[in-house]
Parts: sequence; structure tokens; C-alpha cells
Amino acid sequence: MASEEVTYRPAEKQDARRIAELYSIASDGISDYIWSKMAEPGDNLLDIGQQRHERKNTAFSYENCTVAEANNTVVAVLLAYEMLEDDYIEEDPVLKPFWLLEETNSFYIAGIAVDEAWRQKGIARALMDQAEDRCRQSGFDKLSLIVFEANKVAHDFYLRLGYVEIMRKTIVDHPKIYYTGDALLLVKSL
Repeated sequence: MASEEVTYRPAEKQDARRIAELYSIASDGISDYIWSKMAEPGDNLLDIGQQRHERKNTAFSYENCTVAEANNTVVAVLLAYEMLEDDYIEEDPVLKPFWLLEETNSFYIAGIAVDEAWRQKGIARALMDQAEDRCRQSGFDKLSLIVFEANKVAHDFYLRLGYVEIMRKTIVDHPKIYYTGDALLLVKSL
């Protein structure tokens, strides 16, 4: 499994299930929380995630994803899009801290996940480099993302890439959310 075997491409609609699986990992429980709010009794959360990522013209769409593929299998995903100002106000107490951390007028990295078997091979770095390219192509001069302070691996990775902490908010405890403590807004200027 050398990194030379990995190719990168824009996601396609048929990738939506795998995107949902990987995004569930990347969000550290946030996506499962959101999907559970949409679920009817007996619904599979990944089915809901797949349906959400199959949509077009919305932030959480396959259209905003780049995937890494190896041996005809999606092994990683980057979900990133333009974060523009809007009139939306988040009222859900679990989601509100994350909404308060959003950096408008930036290229927002909503999530990045690499399948466990493919980690430590430079894939996440390559996807982050692609996010920077897309940021520039979109006419933005900064990228933003939110990370749990307690997720040391991700936090340290972003700091090594030049992201700096701008703000933090305390997470509302919920059984579906993997971490407690603070969520951090990190920004990188280009």
C-alpha cells in the first residue's frame, strides 16, 4: 500500500455511502448526532448520512468532497466548501458552540478522514494541500476548521500545517459526541 497507489479526484454521487462512513469518523460524533435528529425509529444513521451526501447544491454534498482512492476503493475524504455569511441561527444547544465557531468568508474544512489502514502515508497532508488550492481558486485568503482540543492527533496535525487558534467554545456533553472540553476554531491565512 504505497502512497504512489493513491489517486485523488472529485467525489461522485455513488461515493456518498463511503463519504458518510468516513465523515462519521471525521466528525467525532457530530454527524451521528445530526443524523439521529433526522432519524425515524429503526433508521440506520449511515443511510441518512448517505442521503444527505447524495444531495446537490448544499454544503454537505458529495459535490464539496475530494476523495483519495486506492485499489478502486475510497480510502479518505475531504469535505470543504466556501463559508459565507448567512442569516441562519443555530438554536440546538449541542450544535450552537460549533456554529459560533464558524469563520465566515473563509474556505471551511468541514472534515477530513483517512481509513485507519491508510493513515501515516501522507494522504491527509495531500488532501489539506488540495484544500489550500481550492481555497485560492475560490478567491479566499484563509481556511478555517473546527477541531476538538482533546483530539490531540488532529489538533497537532493542523498546528504543524500552520493553523492557529482563533477562538474556543465549551462543548455541550452528549452521549453521541466523542469528546468533552473545548472545540477550537483554527484558521490558516494564505
